[in-house]
Amino acid sequence: QVQLVESGGGLVQAGGSLRLSCAASGSFLSINVMGWYRQAPGKQRDLVATITSGGSTNYADSVKGRFTISRDNAKNTVFLQMNSLKPDDTAVYYCYCIAGILGSWGQGTQVTVSS
Repeated sequence: QVQLVESGGGLVQAGGSLRLSCAASGSFLSINVMGWYRQAPGKQRDLVATITSGGSTNYADSVKGRFTISRDNAKNTVFLQMNSLKPDDTAVYYCYCIAGILGSWGQGTQVTVSS
């Protein structure tokens, strides 16, 4: 079982930056994929970015060039640097990981971008 704890959300003006962090703990041998999803009110949960243990990344088209995902494998932590934030980025951001064949979700952290 993996526990994920997110931090770093908050309120920021359009054009600003935030950095999200997510630390994994629990019983697992290794974490294959870590990533971030987001869910705006009344909308489905969508992929933001993922990163494998080898460093391969994948981004949603809407965040390419603005967001950067990275991870510290030694600390089982994933980061999401968000720059040039827009009001449309407002959502609850969820950390996600796959350890073995099991997926786990964090509780979510609110990101609000004001215009």
